[in-house]
Amino acid sequence: MNGIRVLCDTNVLIQLLNDNVDVVEFLNEKNVFISFITELELYGKHLTPLEMKIIDSLVDDCIVIDLIQPIKKIVVQLKQKYTIKLPDAIIAATSIYYDVPLATFDSDFQNIEELKLILLKL
Repeated sequence: MNGIRVLCDTNVLIQLLNDNVDVVEFLNEKNVFISFITELELYGKHLTPLEMKIIDSLVDDCIVIDLIQPIKKIVVQLKQKYTIKLPDAIIAATSIYYDVPLATFDSDFQNIEELKLILLKL
């Protein structure tokens, strides 16, 4: 790791699990942070034991950020200012609070002016 930090949206990690070469290259040598929401979303479908093991390994390689009071306050502000789903608001608020750029394939995050966004393309 070289000290470059990035908070990944769930869709980025799904692409990583699908061996998207561009995502693998993008995340190489970065400190990868994820919200607890992303962690839970990764486990959100029925998984085989092998899939569970792969996701466990991926999550173990990330820095998982839990929900704390300051992030909750930012979530409330974002929900008042923007039309945004709660999980996305939590992920965005986490990125804002920790001042870590958010990497995502979801263009809906472009509307959040407080966010340092890395919008990836498929």
